[in-house]
Amino acid sequence: MPVPIPRQRAVPAVESDGQGGSSHPAHQPQHQPQHPTDLTLLVIEHDPTDAVAVPDLLDRDSASGGRVRVRTARNLTEAGRLLTDDVHCILLDLALPGCGHCPECTAAGHSLGALHDVLRMAPHHAVLALTPSDRPEHAADAVRAGAQDYLFRDELDGRLLSRAIRYAVERKRADTASYKLAESRLHAQENARLERGLLPTPLLDGSDLTFAARYRPGRSRALLGGDFYDTVRTPDGTVHAMIGDVCGHGPDEAALGVELRIAWRALTFAGLCGDELLSTLQRVLEHERESEEIFATLCTVDIAPDGRRAGLCLAGHPAPLIARQGQLAQLMPFDGGGPALGLLPHARWPRSQVELGGAWSLLMYTDGLIEGRIAGPDGSGRPGRLGQDGMVAMINRQLAEGLRGDALLEAAMTRARELNGGELTDDVALLLLGRDRATLNGGVQRPPL
Repeated sequence: MPVPIPRQRAVPAVESDGQGGSSHPAHQPQHQPQHPTDLTLLVIEHDPTDAVAVPDLLDRDSASGGRVRVRTARNLTEAGRLLTDDVHCILLDLALPGCGHCPECTAAGHSLGALHDVLRMAPHHAVLALTPSDRPEHAADAVRAGAQDYLFRDELDGRLLSRAIRYAVERKRADTASYKLAESRLHAQENARLERGLLPTPLLDGSDLTFAARYRPGRSRALLGGDFYDTVRTPDGTVHAMIGDVCGHGPDEAALGVELRIAWRALTFAGLCGDELLSTLQRVLEHERESEEIFATLCTVDIAPDGRRAGLCLAGHPAPLIARQGQLAQLMPFDGGGPALGLLPHARWPRSQVELGGAWSLLMYTDGLIEGRIAGPDGSGRPGRLGQDGMVAMINRQLAEGLRGDALLEAAMTRARELNGGELTDDVALLLLGRDRATLNGGVQRPPL
């Protein structure tokens, strides 16, 4: 919206260029281009008969480094009409009375009412306080209240005034930048706390299974992405694990992933599993997504209380990786699965039973791990993407190096980034569950992963 032009008054407020140019009414348009360092000063004087000849002072300063245009106002009402976006600095006479209505103006013994009015009226402008030299405490109070600097009326000269104006403008810019930076940091910290609070906390009290997880969102400087996972133990001793991926990488996808995770936990504690649980989750996704193109893949595993078998459901998600005692890690055998959630209105998701054995480890992951590109050979000499086969080979090499648990997940993430030639662009979530088995000689052998 264009700035309104001040209306003509009986005694027009005067604007001068401060360089000896002729005065003209402030509302007249300016046709000559301004120098890049030109500034506009709004002077608000209490007593016009005792006014400081600001244009004359600036005219005497030949080293000002640029022209300073001057507008003068006799009261706050007039100043409000002259305060346009091209004003850089305000020179305020502290003897000017305030509005008489706000607490600062009505407080007994308070003489900064006009300054508070100006700061409220012009929060983005630099302000210089003008006061007699016999009132230094008054000047200091003005700076504490929000003015960028102060000047003593009887000590003014052109060089001092010009320097003070430019200093006040730059200090205001620096203060504004510092404030915005602090506000941005605070906003980022609040977002980080919020996102950290939305990350899952596994509920495995009473279970003898080991647990480890890693999570890395694809969005820059984010803590939460579209990938999600969770693990809970129900009162009957069954351990339920889930990992999923909402298509996309933005905050909307992250929010939907949190909703699906929380819904999964609530439905699991309510006793749902398999096709019934996934069908309900699909209804949640259909109601919460922003468009019909949004879908989510999901893998659920329900581990029996004895830890020797599990029920597996896949909704368009890659199969988990399992390593049994004395065997190489391999993809969990699975006869078939259903589509991703949100693709088919009446889809079904079969649940398969898988024998786990005595000691085992189960690695659940999202496709961000396997879809990273391979900048160098992956062991098989094939260029392209890491893929499931490449991931299995990578995990088996790391197992042979003796890596287990958290160290294994960290090494897998690091190696995937190295093969990709830099940071992975997709969200990545890894979830590792394991079960130990006592050996015949009474020792305890670590799980395969």
